[in-house]
Amino acid sequence: MDFNTNGPLGLIWVGIGLACFFTALVWLNTLLGVFLTPLFLIPQTWILERLKARRDAKRARTARTERTPAA
Repeated sequence: MDFNTNGPLGLIWVGIGLACFFTALVWLNTLLGVFLTPLFLIPQTWILERLKARRDAKRARTARTERTPAA
């Protein structure tokens, strides 16, 4: 069995490469969170506001019909 060893310089080189890779990975995930979050939050607020307006309109209609006397 012959093991290929690159010595301490190879270990340092691989360590630097892995550190750069994971730093870039964290940076990319951070940027994705910063830029993609508004793309989901803004439409969500539009939907919630529309649902609230419908619910308020329905409550106003039911309150109006309860106040009017039956014919």
